[in-house]
Amino acid sequence: MDWPMSGKPKLLYLDNAAEFKSEALRRGCEQHGIKLNYRPPGQPHYGGIVERIIGTTMRMIHNELPGTTFSNPGQRGTYASEKKAIATLRELERWIALAIGTYHVSVHSGLLQPPAARWAEAVAREGVPAIVTNPKAFLVDFLPIIRRTLQRTGFVIDHVYYYTDALKPWIARRDRLRPFLIRRDPRDISRIWVLEPEGQLYLEVPYRTLAHPAVTLWEQREALTKLRQRGREQVDEAALFRMIGQMREIVTTAQKATRKARRDVERRQHLEAQAPPDTRVLPRTNAPSGLQSDLPPAKPFDQIEEW
Repeated sequence: MDWPMSGKPKLLYLDNAAEFKSEALRRGCEQHGIKLNYRPPGQPHYGGIVERIIGTTMRMIHNELPGTTFSNPGQRGTYASEKKAIATLRELERWIALAIGTYHVSVHSGLLQPPAARWAEAVAREGVPAIVTNPKAFLVDFLPIIRRTLQRTGFVIDHVYYYTDALKPWIARRDRLRPFLIRRDPRDISRIWVLEPEGQLYLEVPYRTLAHPAVTLWEQREALTKLRQRGREQVDEAALFRMIGQMREIVTTAQKATRKARRDVERRQHLEAQAPPDTRVLPRTNAPSGLQSDLPPAKPFDQIEEW
């Protein structure tokens, strides 16, 4: 699909939701020269800039996709949204991208021309917007922020250890360093990006134990919850990844039987099974191979009862 609308924005219009005032967003915009303009409290009409397209898109979703929850329970009535839902998150993302692409070339009732034509006029008048030259680095600049002190063994985040030899010069003087600013992608926590003390570059730091599989933050949290339910007050890294391995076996066995299992598998589709990369200051993919569980594989049930 032809989609010329791209480039770094000069200005973001935002409402006052907490996620739009996060340090991650603020720092990322500062680094890339993007201004933030917040909606004045009590002035809902300022939201029309984005809510018009959201409303148009949601009408398409309600009318065309099975499994819609509609705008509220009253509209939904007795419609069984969960039972009729068929799309995974990845499939829904692609569908919405195609829907917006159709919107671009449809005549807008307010503009009296397609939005794509208005874009072309603006580019001809003001030039092409600045482009993102390093998409991976750009992503890292907007990832959620964590702060941790450096230990002799590296960094510990949510019971997971991260280490690379490149940390050694900092470890030697760790007592004189402040907590480090760390970025982490919740879709793949197999590596983190640590901002150097001078604040100029990010260092990619992988798992200390490279044999651990790449996992999502959702898997890590669910495994941690299950371990605590079993009464394990002192959770260690090995137990955490064993639990994740067991959970993955169950999901793999049941993925064709339940919608939830299908969603869990879909969340991991982007994790690439490949050898860990060399450590460097520029972000890159790092996804170790799968975990070898010491438990026998779960046997599938002959019948799965739906609730």
